[in-house]
Amino acid sequence: MNTQPRPEYPRPQFARKEWLNLNGEWEFAFDDQRQGDRERWYEPEAGSVFDKKIQVPFAFQSKLSGIGDPDFHDLVWYRKQLTLPVEWKSKRILLHFGAVDYSASVWVNGRWAVSHEGGHTPFEADITDLLIDGENTIVVRAEDFSRDVTLPRGKQYWKQDSASIFYTRTTGIWQTVWLEPVDEARLHRVKFTPDIDRNDIQIRMFYSAAAVKRKVRVRMTISFAGEAVSEEEFTVRHPEEVRTIGLHDFNDHGLGRWWTPEKPNLYDTTFELLDGQEVTDTVISYFGMRKVTVENEQLHLNNRPYFLRLVLDQGYFPDGILTAPSDEALQRDIELTQEMGFNGVRKHQKTEDPRFLYWCDRKGLLVWGEAANAYNYSEEYVRKFTKEWQEIIERDYNHPSIIVWVPLNESWGIPNAQVDERQQQHGLTMYHLTKSLDATRPVIYNDGWEMMKTDIVAIHDYEWREELLTERYATAESAVSGLPGRRRIFVGGAGYEGQPIMITEFGGIAYKKSDWDGWGYSGAKNDEDYLQRLQAVIRPMYVSPVIEGFCYTQLTDVEQEINGLLTYDRIPKVPLADIRKIVCNEEQ
Repeated sequence: MNTQPRPEYPRPQFARKEWLNLNGEWEFAFDDQRQGDRERWYEPEAGSVFDKKIQVPFAFQSKLSGIGDPDFHDLVWYRKQLTLPVEWKSKRILLHFGAVDYSASVWVNGRWAVSHEGGHTPFEADITDLLIDGENTIVVRAEDFSRDVTLPRGKQYWKQDSASIFYTRTTGIWQTVWLEPVDEARLHRVKFTPDIDRNDIQIRMFYSAAAVKRKVRVRMTISFAGEAVSEEEFTVRHPEEVRTIGLHDFNDHGLGRWWTPEKPNLYDTTFELLDGQEVTDTVISYFGMRKVTVENEQLHLNNRPYFLRLVLDQGYFPDGILTAPSDEALQRDIELTQEMGFNGVRKHQKTEDPRFLYWCDRKGLLVWGEAANAYNYSEEYVRKFTKEWQEIIERDYNHPSIIVWVPLNESWGIPNAQVDERQQQHGLTMYHLTKSLDATRPVIYNDGWEMMKTDIVAIHDYEWREELLTERYATAESAVSGLPGRRRIFVGGAGYEGQPIMITEFGGIAYKKSDWDGWGYSGAKNDEDYLQRLQAVIRPMYVSPVIEGFCYTQLTDVEQEINGLLTYDRIPKVPLADIRKIVCNEEQ
């Protein structure tokens, strides 16, 4: 049995067969006195300062890291020694990090390799020229800024102890670290854009300079259920090559091979680069044929109205915090979500592990892609957040499960959006920036309230009385004129323009199924009371003639917050079948 943490391939949307997982035990040190840079801890001879062991990819605050220290330690160092496989001798070696919170610098054998800023996005470095024969030393310096409320941080609390809706911090490496041998002539990334109306897929491919210089040939194969449906071969002449492939193997009867939650059909794609008879690179990927649009005040999936039944998913785990303990845990969250009748999740204040999105693609669960926001505004925040959001879109563009982008939530980062024109313009910038990078998905200006230009009017409303919810959402006019959270729905002179209206946070019913106290928006006394309260907030979503979808708060308890449908350790508080009847509005 493989006891290595998270041993599965970390990037299934762009996979190569040969790789080396660096998860597991690393040497580790806190640097509370900030002496590591001065004393050059990145040099191989500095090994004695690493007085702890940590299990990567779990942050030191988590139990699974082997440390479990929730105190403030904003500067930490990692060290690992390894010997590369002999057969990699002629290859270029890439060092990958799934995510390091918040900033990282990396040295190999005492020489700087790469630095990166942003706690939720991947980065890599070609470390070939830094390697030596025999044992090599990798050192990572990770710095967080735990008390900085202008840092894009999501639900990580800037105070000592978790409270209310804020949770334990994550510092340092929290996604897989790995090595990959590649040829100089290789594929960098690929971008799939489906068009179901034309029955074709546009494929944008980005190649290395060596691939262009050597004019390698590319053999691109598309298959469905193991059967080839298209094969193209061409010569690489530019760093970016674009091909549009007609897919004539399906029609609209019964939705054919389109991707939906009910039928999550995927096409498999293989890219082979050939220099003469030599294969220099092989990449395996996939895509789904689906279309998301806003028409006639409704969200449409594949040209048909589609009612969204989402649940808010924080993506926290009792022993791993932001890092799932296993791939099976990610899959189980998806399965539990579907068993309760939801067809999607709003990943809240977290850009999730690519393995989670992979399983959503495979299992058919819709996702609203969201960023970890800052809490307050500053010009430095704008710089940091804009950069990271672009990296998020680039990383996740190809996932068919992602159908909506949510750059901002509840005016986090723009707390004075009601009156501050700069903050309003930042929201507009994020909306238009997202549109400039991805024209295929709806974008929400500011999920919750205080919106300007937006494709969906996303309202947060934790009212628990059924009669008030029913009255409030009886018409579009009453829906957009409310003051949930004492905030206006629109600001800056903007108003309702016929967009779909969705209630994207509501419920939050606290129910304790353990021996500890906690926090929630409203409380239930017993199972019967809990189900009645759940019915009282969800039934108005279906009764309303204007609501086109909802997102219930929330999937699981998280630390002190006990308003989950499941406990923190994923135990249902009431039978899943009872929840499903209410969520799907089935006859009782």
